[in-house]
Amino acid sequence: MIKHEGTQALFWAVELLEQQHNPARHIKGDRDEDDGEETVGEVEDTLVRAAAGTATRAIPKSAQAQMRFLLKAEKGSTRALAARPGVTQRTVERYLKGTLRRPRKDLAARLEKEVRRDWQPRVQRRAKKRAATSGGIVIETRARFGFTAAPGSTDDGRVRRITQHLPPTYAARLFDAQAAGATEQQLQRIAAEGLQEISFKDCGRRAQDLQVEFTDIDYIELDF
Repeated sequence: MIKHEGTQALFWAVELLEQQHNPARHIKGDRDEDDGEETVGEVEDTLVRAAAGTATRAIPKSAQAQMRFLLKAEKGSTRALAARPGVTQRTVERYLKGTLRRPRKDLAARLEKEVRRDWQPRVQRRAKKRAATSGGIVIETRARFGFTAAPGSTDDGRVRRITQHLPPTYAARLFDAQAAGATEQQLQRIAAEGLQEISFKDCGRRAQDLQVEFTDIDYIELDF
């Protein structure tokens, strides 16, 4: 016996297949049902959010308007646009035409992130310049920190919640590394070094030989 689980339009199934989803898993649910949790809390993501937080105008709301904005940012290349949220060119074209209108939650989140990355670029550049030259950057995190002290000795990692203002030099290093395509591990090392020097070593006034690294991040937020 075949049990009827629901009905959806053909283009709905095609969109899921193009995004490497199995339509059978989602036929009963709403098109916006999420497959899983979006990865959040990493340094790259929070740098994007912090820069986006300097915007003075709201981003486009609809998926079609967001796709049009990103298409302009990619100088009309649907191929380059498709690579950013991780979809096919056909999916991009359908959103641009309005054939598809309601992205699934995971795609909607990726679209919003990409739009915020390029939204009001001059405003973002001015904010980054201020942070890198005078204002610095505030880091708030709850993470497990690993410590290495004197040669051959280590302190067991422990979970700490820290809010610390870092000088402009660390903001500049984070921005430069991000622009150069640094890995998440490289960005974490810069942030960990900033906390090591400013928070744990008190700008060189204590624990001269201490080395600090992130070993497990619960969450991290940056603000400038």
